[in-house]
Amino acid sequence: MIATPSSPAAPGFAMTPIGVIESDYPDKFGIPRQPGLAPAARASLVLTPPHDDPLAVRGLETFSHLWLTFVFHQSPERWTPLVRPPRLGGNARVGVFASRSTHRPNRLGLSLVELLEIDTRRGVRLGLGGCDLVSGTPILDIKPYLPWAEARPEARAGFAPEAPPLLPVTFAPEVETTLAKRADGASLRALIHQVLAQDPRPAYHRRTLGGDDARVYGVRLRDVDVRFRMEQAGEPSWMHVIELVTLR
Repeated sequence: MIATPSSPAAPGFAMTPIGVIESDYPDKFGIPRQPGLAPAARASLVLTPPHDDPLAVRGLETFSHLWLTFVFHQSPERWTPLVRPPRLGGNARVGVFASRSTHRPNRLGLSLVELLEIDTRRGVRLGLGGCDLVSGTPILDIKPYLPWAEARPEARAGFAPEAPPLLPVTFAPEVETTLAKRADGASLRALIHQVLAQDPRPAYHRRTLGGDDARVYGVRLRDVDVRFRMEQAGEPSWMHVIELVTLR
């Protein structure tokens, strides 16, 4: 029975993760705010016992995309009724249920990812593309995406009617040299470009500093810390990668 305002509160529900994410994002800074915005991003969903039975994914290979229900495990266990969406400059407030804020009552998230492969040689490992989840994210459920039922291009999108504008991204010569020596250099370069083009700086930095922001930022992708800064010589501004530092 569903609880009504005049009935006793509904009991809580215990949820057990079915797996965990291993992704190109060692920490949450710089992760695109929606799935699919960085298609070069790769991840694996490793199912954990007892959910790692290959029978549980029989037939999944016939689908190209999946919905993942997950927990924002790095967000505090608190919520507020009003939040400040980055798309509104981090200044205007909207109700939490009119946003995709991580500060939600149950810290639940929903992500649409591309299914690239299924490995059942030892348990179950799903290869994913366009993932927007930090490594270690607990996954609660998997469901196949049905475009005929779930793609509604005529739907209104409120204060986020389209994808955010992208900034140009340039690479210092020494960074290009480092990337050329790596086996994954081409895909890492594409990932860096896709992440930085969306301006991962905090919203309040973009609002207060704009093109005058000369500080150096770092975003961790795969096994490197990507050092970058905003450059401006007229319009538009652009992101310039100045160094790659290997993580230890």
